[in-house]
Amino acid sequence: MFSSYVFAFSVLSLLVMGQPGTVRAADSCEPVFDALTKLITTSSHSYSTGVVNGKPTSTETIYVQGTTYIFARGKWTVSPATPADVLTQELEDEKEGKSTCQFVRNESVNGEAAGVYSLRRETETRKEDGQMWVSKLTGRALREEVAVDYGGSLGKGRLSARFEYSNVKAPI
Repeated sequence: MFSSYVFAFSVLSLLVMGQPGTVRAADSCEPVFDALTKLITTSSHSYSTGVVNGKPTSTETIYVQGTTYIFARGKWTVSPATPADVLTQELEDEKEGKSTCQFVRNESVNGEAAGVYSLRRETETRKEDGQMWVSKLTGRALREEVAVDYGGSLGKGRLSARFEYSNVKAPI
């Protein structure tokens, strides 16, 4: 149960806002979807914290050399989901979900110019509402904040993530 929860939290924290949907407000979601594709397909390290169903949680995820590593409860493990698996799931969610995005403003993240996008997404299993910061220089995701309603036993949650791309190495 824990491993599936950690996997779900990690994947959702990285992709919760990035699932292309059948509703695309004049393709305003394209920068967000492109940024998340880069996050998954290039070496990256995410740091995620949040509260799910009233319980605080945090995890790290590293994508490197076609492998996904997850750090939770003080230990690194190899995820059963490869970056290719995550992209496949993204395409499946595209068929069933609805997403809308809107450019909100320009802002800086750690000194890097970024566009801030509001994002709203709904699938059969969850509803999400949040913001994504996308680098103006590289087009990569830099940060995200999202409220999620998972329904069922997981209930509602808030997730926050920051993403790094330098000096990313396999942790184990």
